[in-house]
Amino acid sequence: MKSQSFECNVGGRNLIIETGKLAGQASGAITVRYGDTVVLVTVGVSSEPREGGDFLPLTVDYEERLYAAGKIPGGFIRREGRPTEKATLACRLVDRPLRPLLPKEWRNDIQIIATVLSADQENDPDILAVIGASAALSISEVPFDGPVSAVHIGYINGELVLNPVLARLEDSQFDLVVASTGQAIVMLEAGAKEIPEDIVPQAIKFGHEANQDIIKLQEQLQEACGKPKVGVPSREISPGVVSAVSPVIDEKLSQALDLPDKSQRERALSELKKELVESLEEKFSKDDILSAFETRAKAEVRANILKGQRLNGRGLTEVRPISCEAGLLPRTHGSALFTRGETQVLAITTLGSTRQEQRLDGLGIEETKRFMHHYNFPPFSSGEVKRLGSTSRREIGHGALAERALVPVLPDDEDFPYTIRLVSEVLSSSGSTSMASVCASSLSLMDAGIPVKRAVAGIAMGLVTGDNGDYAILTDIEGFEDAYGDMDFKIAGTSEGITALQMDIKLKGVSLEILEKIISQSREARLFVLDKMQQTISSSRPEVSHYAPRMHKMTIDPEKIGAVIGTGGKTIRSIIEETKTTIDVNNDGTVLIGATDEEAARKAIEIIEGLTKEIEIGSIYTGKVTRLLSFGAFVEILPGKEGMVHISELANYRVPTIEDEVNVGDEITVMVIKNEEGKIGLSRKAVFEKSSQVPGAKVEDSLSTNRSFRRSEDRAPHRRYPSEGKPRFPGKGR
Repeated sequence: MKSQSFECNVGGRNLIIETGKLAGQASGAITVRYGDTVVLVTVGVSSEPREGGDFLPLTVDYEERLYAAGKIPGGFIRREGRPTEKATLACRLVDRPLRPLLPKEWRNDIQIIATVLSADQENDPDILAVIGASAALSISEVPFDGPVSAVHIGYINGELVLNPVLARLEDSQFDLVVASTGQAIVMLEAGAKEIPEDIVPQAIKFGHEANQDIIKLQEQLQEACGKPKVGVPSREISPGVVSAVSPVIDEKLSQALDLPDKSQRERALSELKKELVESLEEKFSKDDILSAFETRAKAEVRANILKGQRLNGRGLTEVRPISCEAGLLPRTHGSALFTRGETQVLAITTLGSTRQEQRLDGLGIEETKRFMHHYNFPPFSSGEVKRLGSTSRREIGHGALAERALVPVLPDDEDFPYTIRLVSEVLSSSGSTSMASVCASSLSLMDAGIPVKRAVAGIAMGLVTGDNGDYAILTDIEGFEDAYGDMDFKIAGTSEGITALQMDIKLKGVSLEILEKIISQSREARLFVLDKMQQTISSSRPEVSHYAPRMHKMTIDPEKIGAVIGTGGKTIRSIIEETKTTIDVNNDGTVLIGATDEEAARKAIEIIEGLTKEIEIGSIYTGKVTRLLSFGAFVEILPGKEGMVHISELANYRVPTIEDEVNVGDEITVMVIKNEEGKIGLSRKAVFEKSSQVPGAKVEDSLSTNRSFRRSEDRAPHRRYPSEGKPRFPGKGR
């Protein structure tokens, strides 16, 4: 196939879509270039449908190749391993806007692989993966209600900015990803710094309009290079099954759906399914019977919601009962329990030194991460029995969403020099566990004594649409409403504004008018939840837990950093081992000392001060003898800092040999008598002379006979003075 390319200007830079040059055996292959960032996206389609499947078999993989940014992977094998968190989130970002636009009846496996070939660290490759996946599907044989485009929207200096470069996002009030078709919005994702609700709809509209040029570009591509689309097999339920199911479940289905308790409702529905299969399995297949049941149950739930009747009798804007508790666990640094209806999350905070920051080995501009939120969803939380395995993409996505919601209220690392790890343990699930994690985590941060700016709460909003254009917006959706509804719109924030949002839909798109109403309605619910949380804990504890390390900050001359680190890190390791503290030294001379024991921290500070302060002539130190030479002894007066005591300065009498007076390991008290060009001269004799001038003063070191701390094996043998024994030099008189 001949290579063809199409381009348009987006945000002042050219966006180039090319096909026909790379990966010719794929069902669809596209390269997207924006600036110097290049992403290859391929679509593969299996020749046969998956047997026994009842879902759309779509998989998305996002491959970060570190050569794209001129990096060699870390680790022993120097090769990319499991996907990074950023790569997993990019997979979800690609999947979410595409899945609603593919036919639900499709059963052939679809595999989308986005490979980052070049990364300029200015233009984020994630939206290029969305655009490339849409373009690749458009030219493939797969039926697709696209194209789809995605853009980043920033808000800098009071203005909306299209696709700001990564460095400018630090100055932006939010980073919003808008994915849309030519007609409507299909996906939203954002992190924000307490942005007012009224700005968000403006940004969504701005992004939707910007997407239109990219969508037209893909339409030109499809017209020029697209393959014929294959038909979608019809999977309609036989009218005979539907008519046979209705008499059996008419009254019982309504009774089961009206049960307020989730477990009771699920048990009643399970028994009803079993009864239905037993009574009809001779005439119809089990799959057809259960499909007819699900269709009927979904229709009834949706019809009731459109009438204003929810499963548990709540109003459309009503939030489930909430309870909060802080400080549950005795030895953790911070803990909190948040319960909303039958959804329950326990959040635990752990504080560590800055050396425990997460190191990032990816394509972005960030190299470390000081705040981490991890979300765990064990099978017991939904009453299931499953094998425990590695962290799922869903867990990573939910954890990242809650993390994004909490970052804007955290103190700066200069004011609070800790690494912070939060873990949300989902103990019970009935919808909106990610937003419950936000609430529990906010309470846990406060319990840990972290000086957050404000509390953060989250709420999940839902949408049910009718055939005649009517719709119902739901506040605080639970499991059945999520499964049978059309939208899951999670919005988190403080009393001042939004800090994160994420929207997924099952429709072909949703209008800006509906989104604006949902965002407005969510604020009322969020303020209600915040009020309940503040009744438990209204502000951060005045101090961190006494089980958490205390961080002490000091500043040294950057030129003295080498003295603290020592050769090959020897000095700093010795201080850490001696004091049982953690010590982190920054290039600007900032030193952070962490310790659970205040005395240990003070000792470490004293040692570092001694290492970095100027050695002044006349200062007196007690140090350990480290080396002996024929003309003197080297004494370590501070960790990593030695001076020499000449044999003539060892005592206030003549010393015949060095070994007669000191041995390696002895501790002696010395005075600095010279400090020139890094060479330090010491004198023990000067200490004796100075003490003799003070009435009652005496010098004690490990050579004194009355010092019990001197080891017997370190003591020198009987000293011979000039008046004793043989002459110093054989054959010569004295």
